[in-house]
Amino acid sequence: MRIASIFAVGGLVLSAAAACGEAPDDDKNAGSGAKKYSACMVTDVGGIDDKSFNTSAWKGLQEAKAANDNIDIKFVASKAEADYEPNLTQFVNQKCDFILAVGGLMANATSKIAKANPNQQFGIVDANPGDANVYPMQFDTAQAAFQAGYLAAGMSKSGKVGTYGGLPIPPVTIFMDGFVDGVSYYNTTKKKNVQALGWNKETQKGSFTNDFAKQDEGKKVSDALVAQGADIIMPVAGGSGLGTTSAAKASGGKYNTIWVDVDGCESTPDCAAIITTVVKNIPEAVKEAVIKAAGGEKLQAKPGFVGTLANTGVSIAPFHDFESKVPAELKTEVDKIKADIAAGTITVTSKAQPTK
Repeated sequence: MRIASIFAVGGLVLSAAAACGEAPDDDKNAGSGAKKYSACMVTDVGGIDDKSFNTSAWKGLQEAKAANDNIDIKFVASKAEADYEPNLTQFVNQKCDFILAVGGLMANATSKIAKANPNQQFGIVDANPGDANVYPMQFDTAQAAFQAGYLAAGMSKSGKVGTYGGLPIPPVTIFMDGFVDGVSYYNTTKKKNVQALGWNKETQKGSFTNDFAKQDEGKKVSDALVAQGADIIMPVAGGSGLGTTSAAKASGGKYNTIWVDVDGCESTPDCAAIITTVVKNIPEAVKEAVIKAAGGEKLQAKPGFVGTLANTGVSIAPFHDFESKVPAELKTEVDKIKADIAAGTITVTSKAQPTK
């Protein structure tokens, strides 16, 4: 599923949206003389079509533009980490009004460029570099992943479930912490012994692809978890995780998956093997930030935005193809966990939880 047609300019891949500073062919505000507000996004190495957080952030910009036709949007796709600084700098030089960096891997580069350009408004997804001109949008996904872990434990027939990540960085390990704690909570409340493979919360060690794009690497890691007996796997590895969902779909039910970031039944072709998704409501956070900034509001770096179950910044997606397969009692228990976490009755912890 392509999000936008793209073309290359000066070695960078840009969206076909009107370039910053240029008036589009059909300017609905031509009569008002209003200056266009430019929102420009830099993806991390996962690319715009990662079916994950880059895709979600771009959707947020698209929704902001749909809500306010005075907003122009475009993106540049980073091919390597070395691209982050030049891509951000290029948008500074183009005088973009709002520059959005996507992903925790971009924190250092964003902080460096933000410090060099203190009057430039930046935003970042999945990090908080602590700069006054960088608006952080973070998500306490451990809360929703806790629900997913409990659900996976309740759905497992083998008594073993698994998770793996792209890299051992906070926006990844926070999912894994919540997931294994959800499994543990299931075991405690049900007096069961479902094993969670692929991640040890105490040691913060586990299975990783060391990549967010290569599907064969995701399949390799999940094949190893399946070989150990896991029949439900949650990849937290961007596009690499598609190697797992595709293989799970091809397995004909031998094992299934839980997706992350954006509803896998809306973003991947592998819905038949996706029980649910641990959702980060990145589109809404990005949309709100850009609309506020375009309206002249100063975005406050402190406290920024932290998505939780209570403010619907994180959630688990509908069960889709598994709606009739998830027992009613288990659905009720998962819903109660959401209410208990939102109310503070259940406390979910992770070393990777967002800082304010």
